[in-house]
Amino acid sequence: MEAYKHLIDDAIAYAKEKAGDKTREEQIALATDKLFVLFGKEILNIIPGRVSTEVDARLSFDKEGSIAKALSLIELYKEEGIAKERILIKLASTWEGIQAAKELESKHGIHCNMTLLFNFEQAVACAEAGVTLISPFVGRIFDWYCKNTDKKSYDRHDDPGVFSVKRIFNYYKKFGYKTQVMAASFRNTEEIKGLIGCDLLTISPGLLGELAKDLEAVPVVLTEESAKKSALDKIEATESRTRFEMNEDTMATDKLSDGIRRFAADARSLEKLVAEKL
Repeated sequence: MEAYKHLIDDAIAYAKEKAGDKTREEQIALATDKLFVLFGKEILNIIPGRVSTEVDARLSFDKEGSIAKALSLIELYKEEGIAKERILIKLASTWEGIQAAKELESKHGIHCNMTLLFNFEQAVACAEAGVTLISPFVGRIFDWYCKNTDKKSYDRHDDPGVFSVKRIFNYYKKFGYKTQVMAASFRNTEEIKGLIGCDLLTISPGLLGELAKDLEAVPVVLTEESAKKSALDKIEATESRTRFEMNEDTMATDKLSDGIRRFAADARSLEKLVAEKL
């Protein structure tokens, strides 16, 4: 978009200025990271809260690489005068991503947002790692069940994505975890209505517009009080258990790998655009 062309130009100029003895690949990576930060800064000029900046999906199975990338992004924000408190570092909810987030939160005070989360065990591991928030993908779970089962229609009472988030929310509140649940990727307003009371929701402008015209009086569904009464047992999310339960969950395995591939493809597309301008 022409409106944002100057941000790309600024990112390219920054990478050239810092080139030094960097390889071309390193310059492309720096320009790309700077571009993320400049876009994040634009958003923070408008909103009072936080912005998420995502670590390259190709580092999803590289704990140390993810930590290094996160620290470099925070440093780039610092150069722009933006404190780490306003940034959420977004990481894939692989075991390695979760352990990277654990170290970023505990050792560096950097808030993390765990994405590509489709499975209960992933959510428990994130909570035990002490991450700031998780973004379970309601709509992508819905998509998988529509594609891979005979049932093609769901409402707020039987949507598998809604059920997944409810279970996670209830578990977190019942056992006193501080990690917040930010349900994401909604496909319709029924899913949103099924999760009223969730800590946070990310809702597209289109669905916000539909809700603005909706006159239904919808009750709060998720509360800490009801969560305390839920029939959920405490579990320990060890590496072996988390990996095995993910392996047992065809939907979560499919959607996690598909999401990483898609995000990695986006990263390559952006790098190609940056490389051409560099």
